[in-house]
Amino acid sequence: MATSNVRFLDPTGAKYGIPTFPWGWSALFNADLRTKAQLRAEGLSIAGLEVAAQLMWRSSRAGNRNGVRTAHLYHRSLARPVRPLTPAQERALARAHLARHTCTRCERVWDVYLPTSNGRQCPPPFGCEQIEAPEGFEHALAVAA
Repeated sequence: MATSNVRFLDPTGAKYGIPTFPWGWSALFNADLRTKAQLRAEGLSIAGLEVAAQLMWRSSRAGNRNGVRTAHLYHRSLARPVRPLTPAQERALARAHLARHTCTRCERVWDVYLPTSNGRQCPPPFGCEQIEAPEGFEHALAVAA
């Protein structure tokens, strides 16, 4: 490994306050540690969990002066399953998705999200007048109702 990664190695937390590992090294010290995105992919939530450790790495996309990015790590064994959506939440989510797919001018439904930059109208090369209504238009309205 590059010597620059070793400077982020602090398994005891003496230097950074919490145990800190270079990118990709946390599994070597504790296989139970996961990032928030990894837990969510496994259907788990970080609700109520304390940060157990952190990853640190150099990056040109850091957005700060020293060019270092961090990611918090949590114990997978302590994470809870994500609560399922209620029927009302599912309906609201379906309506929101339908609104993002529906043209505000001609009310046609598209397979892709319509950007707010053009007022959520039909894509510019076609326009609202030159296209056919997509298949499944009635089905999409029935799901959102």
